[in-house]
Amino acid sequence: MRALIVGRFQPYHSGHHEAIKKILKEVEELIIVVGSSQNSFELDDPFTAGERIEMISLALKKENLFDKCFIIPIDDISQYGLWASKVISYTPEFDLVYTNNPIVKQLFEREGIEVKKMISHLKEIDSSKIRKMMTNGGKWKKLLSKPVIQYLEEMDCVKRMKAIIEKEKKE
Repeated sequence: MRALIVGRFQPYHSGHHEAIKKILKEVEELIIVVGSSQNSFELDDPFTAGERIEMISLALKKENLFDKCFIIPIDDISQYGLWASKVISYTPEFDLVYTNNPIVKQLFEREGIEVKKMISHLKEIDSSKIRKMMTNGGKWKKLLSKPVIQYLEEMDCVKRMKAIIEKEKKE
């Protein structure tokens, strides 16, 4: 059985990783859709699709899970009614969707696809909080896996986040 999960992964954190590990215990393969792939260098979406794919790949490879996954970037469209069809057309076939988003659930169920709730014991981890911690000197590293931390440090993510904030203040 093959499943699908959608996320922006801005950044890919331990909550995402734990949920994916749990899903991979239930299915043989997982399609990971990197949503809003057209967005980057924005406060809510600071990382490019390629950078997010790299973060996910590094974390999955560390635990030998990468070979069970497809990672596919997909741009948003402004029409919810067509979004699930777009995802279906951009991905290999799948049997099941995992999501906690009620709109995503409704859209895929309307396409006749079974939807299950994602389970993670790390629900308090949130990408928005992590991005704020990055700019406020918080302890964001404890919420990410070592390969993702190393990748983000190499790109100087804190400097990028601060530059984005400065840019948005001027606009």
